[in-house]
Amino acid sequence: RAIANLFADHGAKVVAADVNTESLSSLEKEISARGGEIFSVKTDMSVPAEVEALVDACVKKFGTVDILVNNAGVMDDFSPVGKLSDSMWDRVMKINVDGPMRAMRAVLKIMTEKNSGAIVNVASIGGLNGARAGAAYTTSKHALIGLTKNTGYMYSKTGIRCNAIAPGFVETDMTQYLKEGEGAEKYKAGIPLGRFASANDIAQTALFLASDMGSYITGQTISVCGGLCI
Repeated sequence: RAIANLFADHGAKVVAADVNTESLSSLEKEISARGGEIFSVKTDMSVPAEVEALVDACVKKFGTVDILVNNAGVMDDFSPVGKLSDSMWDRVMKINVDGPMRAMRAVLKIMTEKNSGAIVNVASIGGLNGARAGAAYTTSKHALIGLTKNTGYMYSKTGIRCNAIAPGFVETDMTQYLKEGEGAEKYKAGIPLGRFASANDIAQTALFLASDMGSYITGQTISVCGGLCI
């Protein structure tokens, strides 16, 4: 939501995707009220046909795709590999890895024809370290960072850039349990900058990477973690 709002405020024509139609509806009203241009498509990133339909809808509405931000993601249940269920592994991989890959594959067909485009994948510091979450989530974010590096290299001669953001603890629904739980102060004390990130901290980084301000950056992962990785 923060990314969509910030991009719209900087003149982007936004195509927003979510499984939650109520969230999409309120986002459309929010951005439209400020004079922004937004179009939304209910999308489950774990369903291949819906990912394809999202990109097709974008092209039908605006004629092309200039920027892709893969921000959809789910957490696991913190299970180590010895206790990991097949269902948890499959769900996390479908949304955190397969969905972004399919979205990238679809938009790259468009971007390569015009030799321009920017892709921003939202990974995690869990993709840079081995012990930040359960086995499924950690593996999925390592995979997304690997996909980012490979794509940045493979398409480096085409005018297309691909980068990733590795957030630490961000104040979203996914981390509400950290903010409100007994260990909240412990987690916060471990962050050198002394606070959780806001969603806008991530959005500003995505805007930088997607815009011409980041024109000489590709295949990179930028940690936005308040120094947690130091």
